[in-house]
Amino acid sequence: MVDNLKEQVYVIPLGSVRRVPRWRRSAKAMKDIREFLGHHMKSEDVKLDSSINEKVWSRGSQKPPARIRVRAMKLEDGQVQAELAEE
Repeated sequence: MVDNLKEQVYVIPLGSVRRVPRWRRSAKAMKDIREFLGHHMKSEDVKLDSSINEKVWSRGSQKPPARIRVRAMKLEDGQVQAELAEE
């Protein structure tokens, strides 16, 4: 079992992905999620669970969700692991 230093639930806004071309929106949303978590959890090593990927890409590359709720855990070595938070 790994000890969590910090665990936090975030609602990440993804409205800014509407400014990129339609075919690139979900890819940009994934980059924005990684960047948001890196900034707020103060780490550059961010690992996203496949459930986040499935949620963002569930409606294809052109229509990612407007916001996503994730649970992020910062481990002792500075790595951040994120998974989709239950509603």
